[in-house]
Amino acid sequence: MKEFFSHIRGAVVSTLVLAVVCCGLYPLIVFGISQLLFRDQANGSLIVGPDGTVRGSKLLGQAFSDPKYFHPRPSAAGNGYDATSSGGSNLGPTSQKLKDAIWDRITAYRAENGLRETEPVPADAVSASGSGLDPEISLRNAELQIPRVAKARGLSEDKVHELVQQNTDGRNLGVFGDAGVNVLQLNLALDQQR
Repeated sequence: MKEFFSHIRGAVVSTLVLAVVCCGLYPLIVFGISQLLFRDQANGSLIVGPDGTVRGSKLLGQAFSDPKYFHPRPSAAGNGYDATSSGGSNLGPTSQKLKDAIWDRITAYRAENGLRETEPVPADAVSASGSGLDPEISLRNAELQIPRVAKARGLSEDKVHELVQQNTDGRNLGVFGDAGVNVLQLNLALDQQR
């Protein structure tokens, strides 16, 4: 019986030590390192407007449909850019529903941006990302939207192009992926133009 209680005491002490280490010390160490080395990312990469209010996150897309704003890529996440329903449509390349949706998006994109019927449309303008929360569009997508945005805001295309360049992120580590334009940051920069 004495040996039995000795094993029980050892198990309880081991459980308590592991609980303190795994549920207390380890999370505090990770939290401390993240706050020290990656403060912006650890706190959500929030974008704060000139009035001091949080406008969104650099890492999450938002819906914009007004002609005076750059439009993000389509989202299949819930009602669009719903972080609680993140995910793609799960429609495959042979899906007629997907083909119809893309064709409708191509037609709408060309119409809203004043493009010819034969003008190529960037893939990110008509296809949703895997998460449905992608905050960036391709540089080509942004360039095709410049005339519409400039006209709607009464700005020169050169000024809008300059803002696009200022809000373009380069390739990851200089070699991976393509340059992307953060739509929320760009639209906030446009709102600051008077």
